[in-house]
Amino acid sequence: MEWQPDEQGLQQVLQLLKDSQSPNTVTQRAVQQKLEQLNQFPDFNNYLIFVLTRLRTEDEPTRSLSGLILKNNVKAHYQNFPQGVADFVKQECLNNIGDPSPLIRATIGILITTIASKGELQTWPELLPQLCNLLNSEDYNTCEGSFGALQKICEDSSELLDSDALNRPLNIMIPKFLQFFKHCSPKIRSHAIACVNQFIIGRAQALMDNIDTFIESLFALAADEDSEVRKNVCRALVMLLEVRIDRLIPHMHSIIQYMLQRTQDPDENVALEACEFWLTLAEQPICKEMLSGHLVQLIPILVNGMKYSEIDIILLKGDVEEDEAVPDSDQDIKPRFHKSRTVTLQHEGGEDEEDEDIEDDDDDDDDTLSDWNLRKCSAAALDVLANVFRDELLPHLLPLLKGLLFHPDWVIKESGILVLGAIAEGCMQGMIPYLPELIPHLIQCLCDKKALVRSIACWTLSRYAHWVVSQPPDSYLKPLMTELLKRILDGNKRVQEAACSAFATLEEEACTELVPYLSFILDTLVFAFGKYQHKNLLILYDAIGTLADSVGHHLNQPEYIQKLMPPLIAKWNELKDEDKDLFPLLECLSSVATALQSGFLPYCEPVYQRCVTLVQKTLAQAMMYNQHPDQYEAPDKDFMIVALDLLSGLAEGLGAHVEQLVARSNIMTLLFQCMQDTMPEVRQSSFALLGDLTKACFLHVKPCIAEFMPILGLNLNPEFISVCNNATWAIGEISMQMGTHIKQQSGNCPGAEMQPYVGMVLPNLVEIINRPNTPKTLLENTAITIGRLGYVCPQEVAPQLQHFIRPWCTSLRNIRDNEEKDSAFRGICVMIGVNPAGVVQDFIFFCDAVASWVNPKDDLRDMFYKILHGFKDQVGEENWQQFSEQFPPLLKERLSACYGV
Repeated sequence: MEWQPDEQGLQQVLQLLKDSQSPNTVTQRAVQQKLEQLNQFPDFNNYLIFVLTRLRTEDEPTRSLSGLILKNNVKAHYQNFPQGVADFVKQECLNNIGDPSPLIRATIGILITTIASKGELQTWPELLPQLCNLLNSEDYNTCEGSFGALQKICEDSSELLDSDALNRPLNIMIPKFLQFFKHCSPKIRSHAIACVNQFIIGRAQALMDNIDTFIESLFALAADEDSEVRKNVCRALVMLLEVRIDRLIPHMHSIIQYMLQRTQDPDENVALEACEFWLTLAEQPICKEMLSGHLVQLIPILVNGMKYSEIDIILLKGDVEEDEAVPDSDQDIKPRFHKSRTVTLQHEGGEDEEDEDIEDDDDDDDDTLSDWNLRKCSAAALDVLANVFRDELLPHLLPLLKGLLFHPDWVIKESGILVLGAIAEGCMQGMIPYLPELIPHLIQCLCDKKALVRSIACWTLSRYAHWVVSQPPDSYLKPLMTELLKRILDGNKRVQEAACSAFATLEEEACTELVPYLSFILDTLVFAFGKYQHKNLLILYDAIGTLADSVGHHLNQPEYIQKLMPPLIAKWNELKDEDKDLFPLLECLSSVATALQSGFLPYCEPVYQRCVTLVQKTLAQAMMYNQHPDQYEAPDKDFMIVALDLLSGLAEGLGAHVEQLVARSNIMTLLFQCMQDTMPEVRQSSFALLGDLTKACFLHVKPCIAEFMPILGLNLNPEFISVCNNATWAIGEISMQMGTHIKQQSGNCPGAEMQPYVGMVLPNLVEIINRPNTPKTLLENTAITIGRLGYVCPQEVAPQLQHFIRPWCTSLRNIRDNEEKDSAFRGICVMIGVNPAGVVQDFIFFCDAVASWVNPKDDLRDMFYKILHGFKDQVGEENWQQFSEQFPPLLKERLSACYGV
C-alpha cells in the first residue's frame, strides 16, 4: 500500500507552513519549536514531500517552502529516516522532476542534490541513469527539471562522478551532455555546458577523451543569442586555457577575436566572464607571442571596461558627497587578519622586505564593492598585462590616457586615473618622462568635487609613491603630503579610507623623509580620531603604526608624544577585553612602543598588564574548551597572538626597563604554555617574545632554559616557516646571553651551561641550512644561530663545520654589518680555530663572506687577518697564488686592500 496522509495531520503541516511565512518573531519561534516536535515523527517528512509534489491546490511558495524544510531535515537527520520514508521521498522526487512550475522543479532539484550529497549516490544507483533517461523526454519540463538536478549534482559531486566508486558514470554522462549543446531550448543548452564545465579544472578523463568534440561544440555556440549560453561558453574557454592550452593554441587567433567581442557584450555577466580570459592568458608563457598583434584592439576595450557602470555609482552612493557623520554598519567592516611577528635581518641596500609573503595590495581601489565586477576585472587584467608587456603597452595607452584624464565627464576622468594606477607597476620605466606633468595633475584631482574621483586619485598616487620620494622633497613629496593630509580629513568616508591607505603607503616609501613634517602629520592624524566612524578608525590605527615604523626613534620627542599618546590611550581604555578592535590598536601601539622606546615608559604599565591578562584569559578559555567542548566556546586565539606581539614590541622598545614589569607578572609561566600551543601562529609569536625578553631581561629567562630548550628544538621544523624562523632566532639570542652572562657571573668556561642543549638543536639547524628552496630569511637566521652556538660552544659545534660552512657563507654575504652578523662571524672564526680542516674545501666561500664586511670591529678584523694569513702560510706562496687566481677581480682587490693577502 502506498503511503497516504492523514487529513488532520496534513492540515496541521499546512498551518505550520503558513505560520512560518509570518514576519512576527514570536510566531517564528513557535514555528521552530513545533518543527522540532514534529521531527520526532518520522512520517512528518512524508507529509512535507507530499505537499511539495502532490498538493497542487496550494500556492507555489508554500509548496516550495515545504520542500526547503524537508531539505533541511535531510541535511540534519537523513541517517535517521526509516527506509520507507527515504524511499518514498526519493521516488516522489524522481516522479515529479518535470513539475510544470519552474519554482517547484528547482526545489525538487535541490532536494535531490542534498540527498545525493549525503553519500547517497552509491546507495541510490538508479538516480543518475533515471535522470539521464529523463533528458530524452518529449516533455520540456521533464528535460529541464532533470538537467537542473544534474547540474547541481555535477557542481556538488564532480570528483565522485569521476571515480571508480560509481563505475565512472561520466563515461556515459559527458557524451550525453555534449549531444544537448545543439538543443533548441537555450535553457537546456546552457544547462548542458554548465554540467560539462564542472569537469574541466579536474581534467576528468571522460572529458579529456571527448575534448575535441567539446571544443568544436563550444565554437558552434559562439554566437548564441542567449546570454546565459554565451556566459557558459566564455567560462569554458577560460578554464580550458588553464588546463588544455595545447588544444586551444591552433585556434587561438579566432578565440582571441571572439573574446574581444564578448568582453564588450551588452550583458555585463558575459563581459565579466570573457574579461577573465585576459587575466588567465597573462599567466601563460605564450601570452606575449599570442597577444602582441591584438593589443591595439584589446587595450581600448579594457580601458572602456574600467568605467563605473550606472549601477556601481548608485551602489557606491556616488552622488553623496558628505557622509562622515553617518555611523558605519557592522557588515561594512571586513574582518582583519593579524600578521604575526617574524624576525628578519637588515640587508645590504636597506631593503628588508620578506620575499615570500609580499602582500597583494592590488585592486584595493574600490573594495567596498567587494563583488568582483567588470571594472575590477578589467583593471586587474590591465595590471597583469602591463607586467607582461612592460613599456610596449604604452603606445596603445598614452593616446587614450590624454583624452581620459582631462575629460569633462567625471566618470570618464575617474576611469583614466584608475588606468594610470593599474599600469604603475608594469610600465613604471616608460611612465617616468610623463610623471613631472602627471603627478601635479593627480594632486589637483585630490580636490575634485566628486568623492569617487578624490578617492581613486589617492590610490593611484600611492602607486607612484616610490617615484615621488625619489625626487627632491619640495617638488612633489611636500605638495602630495599636504593634499593627502587634507583628504584624511575629507567629509566623505570612502575618501578618508583611500587617503589613509595611500598615506600609509607613502610613509613606507618615505621613511625618515617625513621627519621634518611630523608635527603637521600628527596634528592631522590626531584630529581624525575625533572625526572618524568605526571602519576608518581601524585604518587610521594602521596609518599611525606605519608612521611609527617608518620614522622610528625620531618620534621620541616630548612634543610628539604629547600629541599622540593621549588619544591612543583614551581608545585603549574605552575598549573591552573581548572587543576585536583591540587587534589593530594593539598592533599600532606595538609599533609606537618600539619607536618611542623610553618615551613610552609613562604608558607601559597598564598596557603591559592588559596584554598579560589577555594571554591568561585566552589560555584559561582554551583549557575549559578542551576539557568540556560541549559547554564552552573555543577562544579566539588572535587576542593572545596580538597581545604577545605587543609584549614583544614593549620588550624591544623599553629594553631593560621592561625588567620590573616582568618581575611582577607570571609571563614566563604563560609563555611556557603558549610555546606549546597547537596553533602555529601562537608559537610563532611566543618565540618572538622569548627572543625579545632574552635580550631585554635575561635574568628572568635563565631559570626557564632547561624547560624551554627542548620545546625550541621541537619547533625547528621548516614546514612552518615563520615558527621555525622565530624559534631559530630565539635559540641564537639565548646562546649569546648564556655566553656573556656566565662569563660575567662566574668566570667559568662560557659554553659549559649551553653544552647540554647543543645536541637538541644543532642537527636540525644543519639540516635546515642545507635544504634546497629554504626561504632567505630562514637561511639567514639559521646561519646566525649556528655561528652564535659555535661562538659559545665551539668544541661541540666545530666538528660539524664542513657540513654547513658553504651555505653558511653564501647566506650571510648580503647581510649588512650589524651585531648579529658580528657575533655569528666571531663564532665561525673560533670554530675554524678548533677545526681548520672543516673549512679547507670551501675556503673560497669563507674569503667571499669575509669580503662582504664593510668595516668589522678591530678585533674581528684581526681574527679574519689571522685566518687568511694562516691559510696562506699553510699552503705556501705558490699554491696561494694559484688559489687566488680563481677569485673574481673585486674579491681579490678587496682582500688584498683590507688584509694584505
